Amino acid sequence: MSHCHRFRSQPLTRRALLKSASCGFASVALHALLGDKAFAGSDHSSAPHHTAKAKNVIFLYMDGGPSQVDTFDPKPELAKYDGKPFPTKTEPTQFNNNGATLASLWKFNQYGESGLPISDLFPHLGTQADKLAMIHSMTSEFPEHTSANYFLHTGSGLQGRPSMGAWTTYGLGSENQDLPGFVVLNAGLIPPGGIDNFNSGFLPAAYQGSIFNPGNPPVANIRPADRTAELQKSKLGLIERIDRASQASAGGDDQLESAIRNYELAYRMQTAVPELMDIRDETPATFEMYGINDEFKNTQVYGRQCLTARRLIERGVRFVELTCPGGNGDRWDQHSNLKDGHEKNSKTVDKPIAGLLQDLQQRGLLDSTLVVFAGEFGRTPFAQGANGRDHNPFAFTIWMAGGGVKGGVRYGKSDEFGYKTVENRLMIHDLHATMLHLLGVDHERLTFRFSGRDMRLTDVHGHVIHDILT
Repeated sequence: MSHCHRFRSQPLTRRALLKSASCGFASVALHALLGDKAFAGSDHSSAPHHTAKAKNVIFLYMDGGPSQVDTFDPKPELAKYDGKPFPTKTEPTQFNNNGATLASLWKFNQYGESGLPISDLFPHLGTQADKLAMIHSMTSEFPEHTSANYFLHTGSGLQGRPSMGAWTTYGLGSENQDLPGFVVLNAGLIPPGGIDNFNSGFLPAAYQGSIFNPGNPPVANIRPADRTAELQKSKLGLIERIDRASQASAGGDDQLESAIRNYELAYRMQTAVPELMDIRDETPATFEMYGINDEFKNTQVYGRQCLTARRLIERGVRFVELTCPGGNGDRWDQHSNLKDGHEKNSKTVDKPIAGLLQDLQQRGLLDSTLVVFAGEFGRTPFAQGANGRDHNPFAFTIWMAGGGVKGGVRYGKSDEFGYKTVENRLMIHDLHATMLHLLGVDHERLTFRFSGRDMRLTDVHGHVIHDILT
């Protein structure tokens, strides 16, 4: 016997049945209102757990892992053994092509009143030394890029967990309803592990990162294709009515609700994004500060990204991440040709980052903006082959600035060769706990029920690094 096929292939859950049968469209409307941070006054995701020092985050992701002993953690002992066998026991490395001890190829200078040591790779950043809190004792659990990237971004080395940007917007929402709360400014390189580094994982899909590509427009199809605004509104209205009807009959579905919210946000972005990317109102001095007029093309690219990051946080976007441009060798991942690769990478980011910090301070935004500079791990103090460095997860340097962080300080310590942490050892979980703390969020209380337990960004780990905070 044939039938009309008008049935659900999967049974409704009890909760979905009650929601659909008893409330219908009213439930959908209430759910949408409660999902909007402007209305969810009693929801955990709308109010900080304690007084926040920072409102926004700019995460400067250094794809590939800069060498700590060549950038921010000088080790004079390496010069004594340069070209000789490494004097201590070494751990297995990613490629196990270990050569002799390799001293830094760049000179270090002390900058600012704090005398913070920074190498010649970052002369512009050196002028901002008194804003930086250098952390020399960061470690990772993974020596391979993909897992280390997941760990840095999500607190887990496995694929599928929510990123720190997603957790932040889930916890606090965004102050701008016309732009995504979590934006990734892609300068050209998506890191190993792909866009799962920016995904929402088991959190509602609306919290995933929105990737803005280089150039203008940064988002595909942002310009309306319809002849008139009225025609577009009519089409979108029809799509919304169909989606809402489907959602009402289904009793609620996260993917469908997120799609509806994304359609609505995309419509509002048609106005907000072109205005965001129109930088003609910026002064020539600002362009110079960010390196947008620099002769080196990648400095121009990264300078525009840093300027866009400032414009985003001015508009209330909660979490902004910047990736690096291509064409500088293999990211910061110099397994060979260390000098050429690191010099190109540092030339790309040095002036724009210094300009960003200076501009944020001049505009009164640095105190409320947390800036974080980090790669997924560091590099070995001995050579890979003749002139490169392999991955080193045992000790590397990151830095933080603004948003409640002390400036001109050094925290933690690696050994005399910059190989392993010997004082105040930290994990990525500690970085995440500190970032959330500065945003007013207790990392142990920001949870989401999934797979039978309350999940969090820091899992069962993480301690706030109080010693670097104001």
